[in-house]
Amino acid sequence: MSTDTKDTCLKSKYSGSIAMKTVAGVVVLFIVFAICTGIVGYRRFTIELVNQYATDAGSTADTAMDIVSGDDLSWIIKSEGKSGGYNVVVDRIERLCNSSGSTFIYVIVPDEDYNHITFYISTINKNSDYTRYDYGYYRETTNDEYKVKYKKLMDGESDFETVVRDKGYIETDKHITAMKPLKGFGGETKAILCVQRQLDALEGARNEYINKVFILFVLLTILTIGFMSYFLHKSLINPLIKVSDEAIRFADEGTEAEDKLTESIPNKDEIGLLAASIDQMETDICEYVDNITKITAEKERIGTELALATRIQENMLPNIFPAFPDRDEFDVYASMNPAKEIGGDFYDFFLIDEDHIALVIADVSGKGIPAALFMMMSKIMIKTQALNGGGPAEILTVVNEQVCKNNREEMFVTVWLGILDLNTGVLTAANAGHEYPMIKHAGGKYEIYKDKHGFVIGGMEGIKYTEYEIQMELGSSIFVYTDGLAEANSADGELFGMERALEVLNQHADDSPESVIKAEINAVEDFAGEAPQFDDLTMLCIEYQGKKG
Repeated sequence: MSTDTKDTCLKSKYSGSIAMKTVAGVVVLFIVFAICTGIVGYRRFTIELVNQYATDAGSTADTAMDIVSGDDLSWIIKSEGKSGGYNVVVDRIERLCNSSGSTFIYVIVPDEDYNHITFYISTINKNSDYTRYDYGYYRETTNDEYKVKYKKLMDGESDFETVVRDKGYIETDKHITAMKPLKGFGGETKAILCVQRQLDALEGARNEYINKVFILFVLLTILTIGFMSYFLHKSLINPLIKVSDEAIRFADEGTEAEDKLTESIPNKDEIGLLAASIDQMETDICEYVDNITKITAEKERIGTELALATRIQENMLPNIFPAFPDRDEFDVYASMNPAKEIGGDFYDFFLIDEDHIALVIADVSGKGIPAALFMMMSKIMIKTQALNGGGPAEILTVVNEQVCKNNREEMFVTVWLGILDLNTGVLTAANAGHEYPMIKHAGGKYEIYKDKHGFVIGGMEGIKYTEYEIQMELGSSIFVYTDGLAEANSADGELFGMERALEVLNQHADDSPESVIKAEINAVEDFAGEAPQFDDLTMLCIEYQGKKG
C-alpha cells in the first residue's frame, strides 16, 4: 500500500470515527432524554387516568346515593332484604352498574373494629364473570388500607375515598374502588356505598399510549440521526477534514496553501477560528523559516568572516617560536587567548636594531570586532613609532597624540612598552595605565614591580609619559600580562587574583618563558572549570641571557 493510500485511509478512518462518535453521543443523549420524558409522561398519564376513573366512579356513587340513602338502608335491614322495595332498589342500582360501565356496586356496613364487613346491597355488571354477594354476606376486610378509609368515612372525617389495587395478588384483577358514606336524615353515617371499576381499560389505554410514544420516538430518532449526521458533516466533520488535510499537507510540503482555509470554511464559530488560525500559522511559520534561513546564512557569513578575522589577528601577532632562533641573548614567549572569536588584547616583540628588542603588551577597552580593529591600529602605530627611534616614553606620547586626533568612539588602550638593551641588560620601560609587571632577578623569585602609571592611550591629548630603567642580570626574567589573568573567575564567581598568578610563577621560576606561560594558562583553566571565559587572557615573558663571551 502506498503512502498516499495509507494517508487517505487514515483520514477516512479518523473522520468516520469523529462522525460516528459524535452522532452516537447525540443519539445516546436523545435516547436518555426520550426515556426520561417517556417515564415522566407515562406516570403522569397513569395518574390522570386513575384520577379520571376515580372521578367517574365517584359520579356513579353519587347517582347510586340518589337511589338509596342511609334511611332506606334501615328498612331494608329490618325486612332482611325480603321486601319488594329492596328488590326495586337492587334492580335500579344494577341498571346503573351496567350503564356506567362499573364492575361492582355494593353497600356495606363495617363492624366496630373494621376487621369485617357485611354486604346489604350487591350488584354485578352483566358482562362481568364475578358473582354478586347475597344479602347479609359477612367477610373479612380486604386489608389495612380499607380499614383506615372505612373508619374515616364512618367517623365523618371524609366524604370520599378511593382505593387503587394494581400491585400484588388481587382476587378480582386490578381495579379501583370509590367509596362514599350513606348518611341518614340526621347526618350520621349508616353505611358505605362502594363503586368498583376494573383497570383493564386503563391498562389498554396506557399500552396504546406507550405504543404511540414508542413509534413516535423511533421516528424522531431516525429523523434526529439523519439531521445530526447531515448537520455534523456539513458544519463540523467536513470543515475538520479540510483542516486536517491542510495540516498534513503543510507538514509534508512546508509551503502556504494557494487556497486559504477561510475561503472554503466561512464558519464564524470555533471551526472558522481554527481555520483562520491555521492560515495565520502557515504564514507565520513560512515567514519565520525564511527569516531563520536568512539569519542562518548571515550567521554563517559572519562566522566565516570572524574565523578569517581571527586568523588575520593571529597572523598580526608573532606566534612562531622560537621567534629568533639565531639569537641567544634572550628567550621570549607570548600567548593571547581571546574571550570571543577575536580579542582586544595584543602583544608584540620585535628587534629595533641588532642590539635592542622592543616588548609590548596592551589591552583595548571593549571586546569583539571594534576592539580588534582598534588593537591592530594601535599595534601598527606603536611598532612604526618604535622603529623610527626614541625611548618608550617618547613613543607612547606620540602614539597618544595620533590616537586622540581621530578617536570619535572614545576608545582607549592600556600599554606597557619596554626596550631591552641586549648588550648591557638595561630595560627601559613606560606604562600607560597597564598592569604592574613581574620581575625575577637571577636566582630569585618573581615579584610585582610597582612602576609609575601614566594615563591610558587615547584618553586625553597632551599627556607626557615617563620612563624608568631596570637592570637585568643574566638569568633575569620579566613577565607582563593583561587584566584577564587576575580577573579570571570560577563557576562560583571567585577571582583568580594576583596572589595565585604569582604563586604559579614562582612554582616555575627556573623554567623557560614558554613553560611559565603554559603553566599560568593551565592554572587558570583548572580554576575556571565550566565557567565561561570573561576577558581576553594575554601574557608575555622574556628571559635575559646576555651575549656569550
